[in-house]
Amino acid sequence: MTTVGVPAGWPATEAEARAVQDELRGRVVLDEPGPPPGTGRVTGVDVAYDDERDLVAAAAVVLDAATLEVVAESTAVGRVSFPYVPGLLAFRELPTVLAALEALPIGPGLVVCDGYGLAHPRRFGLASHLGVLTGLPTIGVAKNPFTFTYEEPGAARGSSAPLLAGAEEVGRALRTRDAVKPVFVSVGHRVSLAGALAHTLALTPAYRLPETTRRADGLCRRALKEATANGTAQSSASRHTPTSLYWES
Repeated sequence: MTTVGVPAGWPATEAEARAVQDELRGRVVLDEPGPPPGTGRVTGVDVAYDDERDLVAAAAVVLDAATLEVVAESTAVGRVSFPYVPGLLAFRELPTVLAALEALPIGPGLVVCDGYGLAHPRRFGLASHLGVLTGLPTIGVAKNPFTFTYEEPGAARGSSAPLLAGAEEVGRALRTRDAVKPVFVSVGHRVSLAGALAHTLALTPAYRLPETTRRADGLCRRALKEATANGTAQSSASRHTPTSLYWES
């Protein structure tokens, strides 16, 4: 497990964070289809919080996209790096998520975030932010529609309906199980919306949520429990600050 420090120059105020969003939002790539579903690797990232101790743990779990078997995983834990502000949650999570990704022994391929990409009030959610910082193809698959509206998709698995901000489509409500509540899919970076939907269906052969999210959720919860039990995150020794991200493919 990696213990994470807050990167130098990390935004400390709402104004600073919004300025970063404004600067980076223009770097989101929307004209690439992304990797074909069911090929290469796909990685889930997720975080868990201990609010009493002001801690956050992140997990990255790499699956073989064809078999959905786990091929690598890593975790990181650190102090929460930004206060809770709706629309700015990425600034609370990114240092530990980046550290977990950086600790992987292999390239992550497509990254699936438990959250939002373009389906965000400023069109720059965690999936988009992470994609721009790393250059990786990313998508967001969320459990709820946030502030957006949608018509119920058809009851059959694979049915979808536009997720709307007024008249603007920012993602899709996607039925991953027959007659079960949909998930909410949005583009992050370097993946089309059609590709994001196809990847989500490929990752949900048995449950509502993608296998990437299910595996990363369990791992980050275990990492947080371990950290609070042994005091890992309380120590300032051996702190790691995410720098650059590079993997051999």
